[in-house]
Amino acid sequence: MNKKLLAVAVAGALAAPGAAMAQVTISGIFKVGITAGSIDNASAARANDSELRVDDNSSRILFNASEDLGGGLSAIGQLDLRFAPDQAGVAPASNPIGSGNTYVGLRSTSWGTISLGRWDLHYGKQPDDIATKAGALMASSVSLMDFHAAGTIPVANATRTANVIKWDSPNWGGFQLTAAYSTAPLAAASEADMSTTAAGSKTDSGDGMNLQAQFTAANWQIGASMWDAKAEAGTAATAPWEQDSQAVWGYIRFGGFKVGAAMNVATLQNSAGADISDRTSYTVPASFTTGPHNFYAHYTIADDDDATVAEDGATMIAFAYVYDLSKRTSVGITYAMIDNDDFGRYTPFTGGGLAANGGMLAGEDPTIIQATLRHAF
Repeated sequence: MNKKLLAVAVAGALAAPGAAMAQVTISGIFKVGITAGSIDNASAARANDSELRVDDNSSRILFNASEDLGGGLSAIGQLDLRFAPDQAGVAPASNPIGSGNTYVGLRSTSWGTISLGRWDLHYGKQPDDIATKAGALMASSVSLMDFHAAGTIPVANATRTANVIKWDSPNWGGFQLTAAYSTAPLAAASEADMSTTAAGSKTDSGDGMNLQAQFTAANWQIGASMWDAKAEAGTAATAPWEQDSQAVWGYIRFGGFKVGAAMNVATLQNSAGADISDRTSYTVPASFTTGPHNFYAHYTIADDDDATVAEDGATMIAFAYVYDLSKRTSVGITYAMIDNDDFGRYTPFTGGGLAANGGMLAGEDPTIIQATLRHAF
């Protein structure tokens, strides 16, 4: 990704000569697709089982600031501005300024990085590259790997976690550690501690922890992540109160081929301490690159939920071909299909029109074909 480097004064642009200076890097991605979505085994309650639409694939602009403080220490900050080119003129409440990985922190060459802000934690750790470049984000194995309770409840938000204090170790010969703590991990933006509540509701200060370790060599990687989070409040017996999840993954490269595997185990409990979901998922992603040609695929399984008596698992297959027009621009075509069990409700990641009005109904099988254009700057 090419970047424009702007030298700007952050400690007073009009200050005397010799004032501290910082560097700001501006980069980003425009990624939009034309999606043909359809639903097999559609419920009788569904009025429309197909749609052609334009979908954003997590376009963003990144503003990165850094100031050298001396002695191997730097001040850093990032504004990750997510926007939806397919919704120009609309104010999407789900994409406010800074909704991406946005933080401020200190980075040391000796003890690593400490940051405060919003971060992707735990979810999406499997080595699935189908959304890389111009593959459709909707086809990601996150669709099954990180959604539980028949596909209706995301683990670790399946997006950024707010209110995060995070430490990343230096790279010790390929080995890296991450430890993160959130004061309100399952809240969209605010914290509810010290607030009044309705009779019969249960409240807690809410907190969450993510520990991650991985080792990356020239042609392979192994990693593991642990997530434990409690919501600020819980009132309904079916609402998630606490999440406990573990993920392991790895991949190997040989020539232009990359093959990986991952497993995700999660248990969700309600405010009474009863399990509402206890489920394991698996994925096997693969890719092949030769020159400007990129081929991606994955096969993913969500087991039946042990906390339910219904058959509510699913399988997913996805394929993508991406052609690189340059180092920054690519075009691609993606096919993805989810086969839900009779009571499964898994939906392509981010959903688009397929996620409207509550997403999949029990037993419906969504399919997407997307032509995607991606340009990075």
